[in-house]
Amino acid sequence: MKIKELIKRDTGFQYVIDNMELMSSAGRRAMLDTILLTDRPRLEAEWNRLEAAIHATQDTDSKRSYNDLRHCLMQLHDIQGTLASLSAHTTLNEVELFEIKNLASINSKAREALVALRLDQAVCLPDLTEVFSLLDPDHTGIANFYIYDSYDERLAPLRHELKALQEHDGDVTRIAQLLAEQNEVQQQVCLHLSDRLTYHHDALATALEQMAYADFLLAKADLSIRWSLTRPVIGNRISHTLLVNPRLRDRNEQLGLRYQPVSLSVAPGVTLITGANMAGKTVLLKSIGTAQMMIQCGFYSPAQASETMLFSDIVSSIGDDQDEMNGLSSYASEIIKISDILRRSRTEQMLVLIDEPARTTNPVEGKALVQALISLLQQTSSVSLVTTHYSGLGAACRRLRVRGFVEDMEHVPLTPQNINRFIDYSLTEDLSDNVPHEALRIAAILGCDPELITLAKQNINQ
Repeated sequence: MKIKELIKRDTGFQYVIDNMELMSSAGRRAMLDTILLTDRPRLEAEWNRLEAAIHATQDTDSKRSYNDLRHCLMQLHDIQGTLASLSAHTTLNEVELFEIKNLASINSKAREALVALRLDQAVCLPDLTEVFSLLDPDHTGIANFYIYDSYDERLAPLRHELKALQEHDGDVTRIAQLLAEQNEVQQQVCLHLSDRLTYHHDALATALEQMAYADFLLAKADLSIRWSLTRPVIGNRISHTLLVNPRLRDRNEQLGLRYQPVSLSVAPGVTLITGANMAGKTVLLKSIGTAQMMIQCGFYSPAQASETMLFSDIVSSIGDDQDEMNGLSSYASEIIKISDILRRSRTEQMLVLIDEPARTTNPVEGKALVQALISLLQQTSSVSLVTTHYSGLGAACRRLRVRGFVEDMEHVPLTPQNINRFIDYSLTEDLSDNVPHEALRIAAILGCDPELITLAKQNINQ
């Protein structure tokens, strides 16, 4: 699973990717092609490289080298097409030869900057000196490419005669003949250079991919610093201290609203989460999913401290997944997704996030479905978090409750704009089998029709 696919699933992770300050299209491609890492040594190695990049970014003594490297990456072009032509033994034209010479030039400067930044072990660039020399026979030292006279002894006299005739409106037929001869020689030069460069294809491809990775790595380091991300550790549970949802945090800051990070620790098995409406249960699941995607794609964690397990996938059933094009109702879409999650969980260790399953069907059957779902997920090695409004679920599992609304909130005017001031989003252990019954209380606080509230309470009493 690549980042380009993960961001289609998770708007929070999409927000993270949108905030990456990359300097090249090659860097963006490298980022989007990054896979979800499930191997501990590879992930630890990526975090080590990120840690080194963060140190390099913050080292004031290396600021000039850091800026030199960024300048190189800003000049990087994604020349995959040219390298594919080279691999296919196609004769390259002058533009393509320039692209290769430019890559070799950038590579040389980037290598020097990486050594100065002590990042040459994190980003390993090949030596392309021979490539540059081949495309710079006159030793100009510049990245521009031209079919120099020194490539073929026939070029200088041809060009000299041609220039003289063109400047003095010479014989048109002779000019056309000379142009044809020049083009033929230049084509032979391009063929010769292309053949020579074929032997350097792998080194050129490595240079492009490693510099694209360097762009992604520096962008991750910059994001880690800007957002105060922290390096996770790998263990046997998911544990976050003051976990942040970057998208929601930034939105609240823009609106002048309070944002409350959440701490939690969950082990393999099912954790059932309850809480009042608007208490942040859905946001909690999304925050955990976004954090896990970040962590397993080699980012640092959006928390003060994090311990994590590694999963084959992060799967969820959150929100209204109605597919009108296929004629599926919300319930049908949800059941199809949950069925697929159960099927995969029997053979894979996944992070499973399910928000209020069976909420759109009748309560009797819905409650039975949720209880069955919990029982089946308990038999897997996955970490599953399930939110619900159903009470009386007999399945054995761990239970957490969002603390929810503070007690004295009724005495303060409540509006959609200030409602989060009166919610405690932290989690507490809940040993009961009941869920909070605050729907009518919240409705009354929000100014719902009093007669509706009164009749509803009477119905409950009856």
